[in-house]
Amino acid sequence: MSENKEVKTKEVELTERQEYLKTQLNDLQNKENSLMFQLDQIKACQQVFNQAFIEESKEVSEKLSEE
Repeated sequence: MSENKEVKTKEVELTERQEYLKTQLNDLQNKENSLMFQLDQIKACQQVFNQAFIEESKEVSEKLSEE
């Protein structure tokens, strides 16, 4: 049988430097999330424009074939 052991945690205040670094890391994470969100939008728009270009190219090709 395993013994029940209490895990004790001790709260420690962060130093000013640790708080600063923590804030920097949080800010960078937020920026990364924002950029990933923007990149998803860009990729979706890029697919729409690529498809439009393909469709336009097909139409031009068909017109030239008819001549």
